[in-house]
Amino acid sequence: MAHILIGLDIGGTKTHAIRLEDGAVTAEAIAGSANVQNVSREAASTALAEVFSALGSDADKVVAGAGGIDTANDASGLAGLISPFAPHAEIRAVHDSRLVLAAGRARRGIAVIAGTGSAVWGTDGAGREARAGGWGYLLGDEGSGYWLGRELVRHALRRLDQGLEPDALTRALLADCSLADTVELIAHFHGPTGRRYWAQRSRLVVEAAADDPVAAELLAVAVNDLARLILQVAGRLDISGPVILGGGLGANVPQLAAGIAAALAPHGFDDVRQLDREPVYGVDLLDDPAGRQNPAASDTPRPKS
Repeated sequence: MAHILIGLDIGGTKTHAIRLEDGAVTAEAIAGSANVQNVSREAASTALAEVFSALGSDADKVVAGAGGIDTANDASGLAGLISPFAPHAEIRAVHDSRLVLAAGRARRGIAVIAGTGSAVWGTDGAGREARAGGWGYLLGDEGSGYWLGRELVRHALRRLDQGLEPDALTRALLADCSLADTVELIAHFHGPTGRRYWAQRSRLVVEAAADDPVAAELLAVAVNDLARLILQVAGRLDISGPVILGGGLGANVPQLAAGIAAALAPHGFDDVRQLDREPVYGVDLLDDPAGRQNPAASDTPRPKS
């Protein structure tokens, strides 16, 4: 019988799932978020029902990566949510940073998530692991999309407090938010917009960084914060890479990747790369304790959405 593996990448806004039969990807599905830190249990169950309806319930193993899997209780909670949809499967739930490293085709190294939030995780390949960041937007998430979006709003409001006219960066933000006046940002920020909305505004900083000194400084702070977290993990594990950059910013913003590589180079890091496919395609590496790679799933680059 074929070994049937279901891989799940459970993000804050979507669940990306694939079905592998003896290492070959045979089906794929995308639904809403199944992360109970972001949605209700009912909504999470609905999303899982949707992807398993598309992929089948006959898997013998499920590997699921999600943000917020920080303890054994977190992992067992997610496994319990999944189990009704894969009743005969062994279920493994891990922090989504593990998917990033595996999708980067590495068993040893450091995974960076720089998306709506931020976190860094690494392993020396011999059983030791370390993590830095990932505290959530109220406590940290430095260098994340949300952090950049919030700092952009703070920049605009500081200018308002100083009696200064909106600069080009502020005008771009107001136009992007369909607002007429800087003071409207206060209510807009504290309204029902949400973290993802402000994380999406980070693109304004990225787009302006080449010409606008404020945007360039914000991006530089994000780079330095992420580099600091990477060095903390590397120091605890005594490794120097590879560093795999995932998340919407990490995988898709060349300026951020170049800045991190430059910040790490003096410390002996020479392999910093952006993830070139969706994290869920790393599940076969996590399912393969003997160290064998399945070419169909592991070595074939797949486009990022």
